[in-house]
Amino acid sequence: MHRRTLLLAAALSPLASLPAIAADPVIQVAKSPTCGCCGAWEEHLRISGFKVDSHPIPDENLWALKAKLGITDDTSSCHTAMIDGYVIEGHVPADDIRRLLAERPDAVGLTVPGMPIGSPGMEMGGEVEPYDTLLIRKDGSTEVFASHS
Repeated sequence: MHRRTLLLAAALSPLASLPAIAADPVIQVAKSPTCGCCGAWEEHLRISGFKVDSHPIPDENLWALKAKLGITDDTSSCHTAMIDGYVIEGHVPADDIRRLLAERPDAVGLTVPGMPIGSPGMEMGGEVEPYDTLLIRKDGSTEVFASHS
C-alpha cells in the first residue's frame, strides 16, 4: 500500500462510523388524471430528492379527499399530497416541505392556494407572480409560512 493511500484511508475512516442519513419519507400525491401541472410539480419534488407516489383519481374523489383532510375552497389547489402526517396542497416548493418536516409544527400542513404562475410546476418562462405558502392550523386558520417572489 502506498503511503498516500494509507493516509487517505486513515483520514476517511471516521466517516465510516457516521450513521446513514435517513431518506425522505414518500410523498403520496392524489391528482386529477388529466392535470399536467401536477406532474410538473411531482417532477420538481423528484429533482429535489423526494420519492413521489402518484395516484390519479377521479375529480369527485379528489374533492372528497380534500374535504376529509380539512382543505377548504380558500386553501385548495389542483392536487393534494400527504407526507409524514402532513397535508401538502398545491404547488408548495420542496424547500418549504423540508422546513415543515424539520420544524414539525402542530398543524394540518401547507398550501399554496390556487395555481400561481412561477410556483413549482406552474413555470411559464420568466414570468413569476409573488405568492405565499400558508401553514394550515388544526383549527382551520392559516398563517404565512414562506413568501416567494
